[in-house]
Amino acid sequence: MIRDQSTGAALLSLFKKQEDPKELVRKWQRQIRTEIRGVERQMMDVQREQKKAEKLIKEAAKRNDMVSCKILAKEVVNMRRTVGKLAMNKATFLSLSNQMTEQLAMTRVAGALTKSGEVMKLVNSLMRVPQLSRTMAEMSREMAKAGIIDEMMSDAMDSVMDSDDLEEETEEQVDKILLEVAGETLAQMAAAPQQQKQAAQQQQQPAEEEGEDLQARLAAVRG
Repeated sequence: MIRDQSTGAALLSLFKKQEDPKELVRKWQRQIRTEIRGVERQMMDVQREQKKAEKLIKEAAKRNDMVSCKILAKEVVNMRRTVGKLAMNKATFLSLSNQMTEQLAMTRVAGALTKSGEVMKLVNSLMRVPQLSRTMAEMSREMAKAGIIDEMMSDAMDSVMDSDDLEEETEEQVDKILLEVAGETLAQMAAAPQQQKQAAQQQQQPAEEEGEDLQARLAAVRG
């Protein structure tokens, strides 16, 4: 009796493991769409903060507050990098979604999922993103179990730019941001002292000429 129950439980477990390939793919597609919406929300949030920072740069430039300008410009540089990375994540998810559409078409023809090196490459790329690593690790296990990809370990050692090179690039980008966002205002502020000096010289010149004329007339009277 106990043996029969054990056999029945094993068969039930086996049936549970054999999920419909089409349902699996649809499940992954839903997860991918959810992640894409999340990435888009993050992009909009960062871009909103970026616009606020750019407005503050213009205000600081009008005050000739270069310290604040550079601090804010550095924040804008980092925000733009973040948006760039998020855009890459979104593009990778979209590519993965297209691969899932192809897998769904294959299940309708062949009745089974097929192993894909492209899917493995895309999943591995997304697993390197810290915010996505847990979600993608779970998805990769399911895909490996379904036979689409091989089992893989998340590689935490992602390629990073040398810190000195990154700092140098940031400084270059800061200058570009300042020119882009507040270049005209900064140029006006830089030109203001020279313009004031020229105006003072122009005011001084008639006075000097008038003084010279007066001295000439006095000399003529004395002579």
